[in-house]
Amino acid sequence: MSINSSIFLNTFIGTTSDDEFTTLDNWVTSSLPETDCDLLLQIDIEGYEYEVFLSTSGTLMRRFRIIVAEFHQLDQLWSWPFFKLAGRAFDRILQTHTCVHIHPNNFFRPLQKQGLSIPRAMEFTFLRNDRLESSSYQDRFPHPLDFDNTGSSPLVLPQCWYGGVL
Repeated sequence: MSINSSIFLNTFIGTTSDDEFTTLDNWVTSSLPETDCDLLLQIDIEGYEYEVFLSTSGTLMRRFRIIVAEFHQLDQLWSWPFFKLAGRAFDRILQTHTCVHIHPNNFFRPLQKQGLSIPRAMEFTFLRNDRLESSSYQDRFPHPLDFDNTGSSPLVLPQCWYGGVL
């Protein structure tokens, strides 16, 4: 079944619903009433993605066949409160989905710390676990289909994000 919905709500996606914000669950329910089909989520909400994923119901998470999300503030991973927040958000997503691609955003220079290069923002693509056909891992980046966000300074995904070795 294909749904072509052109509903616009003049609100932000957040962890609560009020005049200015709506939760992801409320937005889907109001936009697609009476349907339980698979969904594709593309989300880029400038740092609020962590809280939004933590506040999204398990039922809705299982409806997303594919999630494409840009995660911001990754240069803050050395901050213990941020590390715990990001870790919980990724743990939440990985309960139902597997990361199938990571694309670093080269708009800002990466943070160099303790011999690691950490992009400040990266786009992650997740596929729902029941859709996985293979569990092999890519070990060459950039992928031939990857393109830089800007032409100024190419950014390669650091091996610590995919190689399992620091």
